[in-house]
Amino acid sequence: MNQLGIYIHIPFCVKKCIYCDFLSFPADDAAKSAYMAALNEEIKATAEDYAEYQVQTIFFGGGTPSCIAKELIKDCLSTIQTHFHIADNAEISLELNPKTASPEKLEYLRAAGINRLSIGLQSANDNELKLLGRIHTFKDFLTTYMWARNAGFSNINIDLISALPGQSLKTWQNTLHAVCMLEPEHISAYSLIVEEGTKLFDCISQYPPLPDEETDRLMYYETKRLLSEYGYVRYEISNYAKKGFESRHNQIYWQRGCDHIRDYIGLGLGAASTVGSRRYRNTDNLSEYMEDCKTPDKLRRDQVQLSRQELIAEFLFLGLRRMQGISMAEFERTFAVRLDSIYPKVLKKWKDAGYLDEKDGFWFLTEQGIDISNVILSDFVEIPNL
Repeated sequence: MNQLGIYIHIPFCVKKCIYCDFLSFPADDAAKSAYMAALNEEIKATAEDYAEYQVQTIFFGGGTPSCIAKELIKDCLSTIQTHFHIADNAEISLELNPKTASPEKLEYLRAAGINRLSIGLQSANDNELKLLGRIHTFKDFLTTYMWARNAGFSNINIDLISALPGQSLKTWQNTLHAVCMLEPEHISAYSLIVEEGTKLFDCISQYPPLPDEETDRLMYYETKRLLSEYGYVRYEISNYAKKGFESRHNQIYWQRGCDHIRDYIGLGLGAASTVGSRRYRNTDNLSEYMEDCKTPDKLRRDQVQLSRQELIAEFLFLGLRRMQGISMAEFERTFAVRLDSIYPKVLKKWKDAGYLDEKDGFWFLTEQGIDISNVILSDFVEIPNL
């Protein structure tokens, strides 16, 4: 049976953070309830196309999924479970803001079937949290983390962001130590990207200066060093996990074409899907989406048919983000051509420079190569005619 990942987009949040460029916005309870009812209709209609699939992962993202009523989350998950074939060991994740939790809510969600939490902390420094526009303090996070453990959650990710305005290497180290001492199963540590259209981008001069390039690189190296000391293994450029707790949902994105996991679908406002060589995205206009869900088979979706060259490029870009790298055997099985027959010069160039290497049938970025991964990956954009 084909395997599938499902992403559920909950676009609501209490307050927009200054760095956030995701499709999210505040709303009242009535709007949230109406949206979730429409989403359930989309789920029911979409399931008909995936009768031959078994769902391996479900991810409630946003926005802030935890800002809606717990009953709405349970109803949505129940709708998925009723209309899709769910694997017995499916990973079912929910993104959580510490300020939107309570012991009762966490216990309810765990009983409903959520078995993995992704808690957005970002920093253990309250001044940094306030600057980012976060609605919680570090103490709020600690309390929520304790509630989650008491509710029975044994698979927790914590999101962190480095290179924040005014952040020093020392405050970043303090954040890493504080989080690692809690022993979560997974840590996602990203370097801040100032995206166009965010409040931070539009008003950058009003905030403390960003760390310089040297400090940014030191933060990056310290992340790997410190997390390694605490027993976390980096399995993707920005993701670290205890053994056996790698994010299965994220690996569906990174390993398309590998291990018989090919497809993922996104349900909800603006959500994207990739099924085979077809990619499509729901409208990001809320009024349109709500109207479309009255007849879900007519949902307005931007559709693109990916070319063979685009599929190869995506396979490489995503695969090289993983520390394991790209399996030459998997590449050949997927595309019926050898990787080294398409890119002999590119592979040799970067291997000779010490930025790319090959071992046991895998091509992967070296430590030095990770530092300039964007430059290396750009060399794979030009794909010879096949």
